[in-house]
Amino acid sequence: MKIAYSPCPNDTFVFHAWAHGLIPGAPKLDVTYADIDITNQMAASVSGPEILKVSYAALPWVLSDYALLPCGGALGRGCGPLVLTDGKFKDPRDASQLSGKRVAVPSDRSTAYLLFRLWAAKHVPGGVGEIVVMPFDQIMPAVRDGQIDAGLVIHEARFTYGNYGLVMLEDMGSWWESDTGLPIPLGAIIARRSLDHHAIAGWIRESVEYAWAHPEASADYVAQYAQEMDPKVAKAHIDLYVNAFTANLGDSGYAAIITLFERAIQEQLVPAFDLALLKA
Repeated sequence: MKIAYSPCPNDTFVFHAWAHGLIPGAPKLDVTYADIDITNQMAASVSGPEILKVSYAALPWVLSDYALLPCGGALGRGCGPLVLTDGKFKDPRDASQLSGKRVAVPSDRSTAYLLFRLWAAKHVPGGVGEIVVMPFDQIMPAVRDGQIDAGLVIHEARFTYGNYGLVMLEDMGSWWESDTGLPIPLGAIIARRSLDHHAIAGWIRESVEYAWAHPEASADYVAQYAQEMDPKVAKAHIDLYVNAFTANLGDSGYAAIITLFERAIQEQLVPAFDLALLKA
């Protein structure tokens, strides 16, 4: 069975047991490791893998072919994307200073970018200027070096941006949580609609539970794909993004996802679609 997910610690931690044949009865996985922008594009292809980790923001374009699974993804509190600058704005926390500026984002169909657009619609008069899509690991150096005015960062960047001399303009997650009271939807696991979703969700949950029960078992696998990340940062990354919602979205998880798309559709940021497909 073909699957694609990122090389980030939370994904390799979650899928380690299944990818290494430790889940009884689960089919062997053929894994592709790819940045979220690439997996979003894969999901839109007729030849995409059976299972994918994608941004929630990509769902409106793929739900006719893929179903959202209730586990395995990234959704939580205190884990939102950050807007970073080099600190040279007159007021480093004044969002209006982004008006007309160049901002780098990790994907134009990422949940981070969708949250950013919802936030900017309320806080950046006239809107930002040019949006530049680049791999997430290149964004902080680009902000530091003055190639762009601000960057929207995800993953472990929330732990390391100080190493680049950058400052946080806004935390998209804190804004979302204070505005809605709901957790932040970030990454979703989807599977082709022709498959047995109940079985796949069961195997994923078993893989998650194995990871929690044997955290040391995945250490080498996580380190192999963590791009020379400090082990302490990798652990913090896992602790933040792998949580109760990873095992089961639950009512509040689905409420967060539905609220995200209700707002995005109202702002005409994504195509309108039947929200019932999120649970079908």
